[in-house]
Amino acid sequence: MTSSCDSIRLSFSPYLDGAISGRQMQEIARHLESCGDCKREFDGLRSMQQTLAILGPAKAPADLGMKLRLAISHERAAMKSSWKDAFSLKWENTVRPLLVQVSAGFAGSVVLVGGIMLLLGMVAAPEPVMANDEPLGAITVPHYLYTAVNPHAITTNHGAPIVVEAYVNDQGRVYDYNIVSGPVDAGVKNQVIDQLVMSVFQPASVFGSPVRGMVVLTFSGVSVRG
Repeated sequence: MTSSCDSIRLSFSPYLDGAISGRQMQEIARHLESCGDCKREFDGLRSMQQTLAILGPAKAPADLGMKLRLAISHERAAMKSSWKDAFSLKWENTVRPLLVQVSAGFAGSVVLVGGIMLLLGMVAAPEPVMANDEPLGAITVPHYLYTAVNPHAITTNHGAPIVVEAYVNDQGRVYDYNIVSGPVDAGVKNQVIDQLVMSVFQPASVFGSPVRGMVVLTFSGVSVRG
């Protein structure tokens, strides 16, 4: 293959797209009349272009927007994962079991000492417990605060309530969800995700530190007949 053929073949794509000058198009046309190898390759490319034009552009899936929003939400949740989640995991797997063992031994010692003091008549009255004392291992679940859009019923073909498990990150925003019961067609999913992504929650907490959690929500369903 000569350098001239190489240059001509590199120009086939812009030639088919009409992205070259008229003088260049004439040079390529003259070359194709005299070079059988280049003409066969060009005919193949032109046939492929015509086939693709007949097929037309591919249609995007109906739930593409929802999938993109969920993917973005997942990515943001992964990027915003902080030391608080790591602390919670370490606490549950290492520190907390150790404290349970220590507290069990400490409780046995207290019982023994308490028995001796009772026999000696030296047991002091316990101090009153404050009402606002936080119990060890206090955990709260997410609580709905507000939404940026007006809450409304989900329009369905069945009129049944939709029960949703919403997964809330430590910033109080929903990063994933699961429809537990109710209709699950694409229209319902789009309406549910539109309300979830605009809702703000008070995040779950462990010892006052916000962590990711799950909350169950119920949306009313309104049946609309066509």
